[in-house]
Amino acid sequence: MKSLRDEEVIETYYPSDPNVCFETLYTRYVNKVYRRCLSLTQDSAKAEDFTHDIFLKVFAKLDRFQQRSSFSTWLYSVSHNYCMDQIRLSKRLDTVAMESGQNEEYDLTDTEEAQEFDDRHQQLKRVMDVMAPEEKTMLQLKYEEGLSIDAIAERYQATPSAVKMRLKRSRDKAHRLYQQQYAE
Repeated sequence: MKSLRDEEVIETYYPSDPNVCFETLYTRYVNKVYRRCLSLTQDSAKAEDFTHDIFLKVFAKLDRFQQRSSFSTWLYSVSHNYCMDQIRLSKRLDTVAMESGQNEEYDLTDTEEAQEFDDRHQQLKRVMDVMAPEEKTMLQLKYEEGLSIDAIAERYQATPSAVKMRLKRSRDKAHRLYQQQYAE
């Protein structure tokens, strides 16, 4: 297997044994993709999450890989674009910690700012209330209680990668619901 080029691995194993294909490509490139993400984000936790997300995205679209360039070039391009998109998205979105009843930790002297904060907080609570209980709980464990991926995985008796996938899907769902209800 090590002697096969990436494109040969895809041609040989993707149609008949996609798990072997994924595992081989993942093993070959996980460290390089992680280092690329880390260099762009300067945050090891984000880099780890992004690396996981990138491989899921690449594998889901592997059938669209047209070999116009090498697999590694395509993977690095996807990695760079994904990280830059996430960085841009995080700059656009005002993330607010949902620590109910603790608005006083924010120094909002301007009443208009305080009202906007309160409105967004209430909107986010309404979005969370329509989500499935497991999605809501998992997001709260990660972002309100600050539990690690491993701690959540242990609590749910799941693998860390399964927890990351559930968290990503839940974040995406919350964002989509927020956009549908409150987009300007």
